[in-house]
Amino acid sequence: MKVRAVFLAVLMCLTSVRLFGQAATTAGDAPASPEDIKKMFDVMHIRDQMKLVMEQVSQQMRSMTHEQIRKSQPDVTDKDIARLDAISDEVMKGMSMEGLLDDMIPVYQKHLSKSDVDAMVGFYSTPTGQKILREMPAMTRDGMQAMQPRLRQMMDDANTRIEKMVKEQQEEQKNDSGKPNTVKN
Repeated sequence: MKVRAVFLAVLMCLTSVRLFGQAATTAGDAPASPEDIKKMFDVMHIRDQMKLVMEQVSQQMRSMTHEQIRKSQPDVTDKDIARLDAISDEVMKGMSMEGLLDDMIPVYQKHLSKSDVDAMVGFYSTPTGQKILREMPAMTRDGMQAMQPRLRQMMDDANTRIEKMVKEQQEEQKNDSGKPNTVKN
């Protein structure tokens, strides 16, 4: 009887510790609300960051695209390039920053708890956090410039492989069209 009482007491202690631990974890891992995420976006100046990054990516892609088009189509005119740029500008202007951010809220909610978001808001509210946010556009721009030669080489290599594959397929089709059709019965 005494063993049973001790066993029951230990079982109750373990169960209560486990339940308490789960309750504490659940409270600490409460999902972040859309308002929590929006507050984090505000503290992190996400709108400004996204705008700058999108502009930088657009400029880099435009430069690389111009170069690729001029290589693959040497007869392309400046007027053709200007039309392409105008279309690209229209697409960029048509993007709703608020809509993009609204699309991101559920993603952040899926991956970050309320305590995660609160910690990020706390950090990015500090002078160091604000410095990182101020320097991030320049670091991103410099990083993209540093990567551009590698990306350009990757694009050149991919284009070379594609051109080789197309030529091989054309040769194969040419060779196949010269052979008589034989049907095996």
